[in-house]
Amino acid sequence: MMRCWKQRCAVAWLAASLVAAPCTVVAQSSPAAQDAAVIYVARRGWHVDIGFAAADLQPPLTSLMNEFPGAQYVFFGFGDRRYFLARHHHAPGLLAALWPGQGMMLATGLISAPPVAFGEGHVAALRVTPRQTRDAQAFVWQSLKKQSEDGSVKSYAPGPYGGSVFFDATPKYSAFHTCNTWAAEVLAAGTLPIRSAGVVFAGQLWTQVRRLEKRQATLAGRTAPVRSLPGSAAAQGRIAAAHGQGRAQRQGGLLPSSQTTVVPEF
Repeated sequence: MMRCWKQRCAVAWLAASLVAAPCTVVAQSSPAAQDAAVIYVARRGWHVDIGFAAADLQPPLTSLMNEFPGAQYVFFGFGDRRYFLARHHHAPGLLAALWPGQGMMLATGLISAPPVAFGEGHVAALRVTPRQTRDAQAFVWQSLKKQSEDGSVKSYAPGPYGGSVFFDATPKYSAFHTCNTWAAEVLAAGTLPIRSAGVVFAGQLWTQVRRLEKRQATLAGRTAPVRSLPGSAAAQGRIAAAHGQGRAQRQGGLLPSSQTTVVPEF
């Protein structure tokens, strides 16, 4: 009887060990906090851009970095091709953009932190997993028109300010699929709780983004939204002001340009 009891105890101990083992593996495979990435959302007047840190870019989107030497961040914005390339943005051009037409992408490289380039109140930082980053970037890549020969992407022309480049886009632009619709679709592709259907104006998207940013900060036990490189934005702003370049550093380009504005009228 004693031997039988010992055998049953040994079997029970072995079974318990086998059940507990998978739990240990799962705990070890959980993503660490340092693995988190950030998707930036910049409101530029009635236009919204989506941005990533250069260090967070994944293939094939990394192939575009040769267009932005030295850039630490890259932002993408969608728009109407006719309006983007127009010399003067008058009422006729605005009205023409309401009709379905060819879209175009405007990418901007930054050497400064996004809050410095666009202004602290114009940038939101959303914490995401590497997979969410990859899915959002995949949507951006799919929006870029490819070269038929090798499937690569080549720039169409320099953008309207320093550090900006135009790319041909695959989506069509219209009054019902605007720059803000596209930006919302990027975030939704990254499985963020952002509604893209019915989003036409910047305010419709910006309200959702700010709400999500605040929710993430609350869940993380913070009292303020998460920003990349804590303190660097304020430090860079003080340095720029000390050199009399406060406005120049908020130009949103690799090099300060008098043609660039914090809220360019796309």
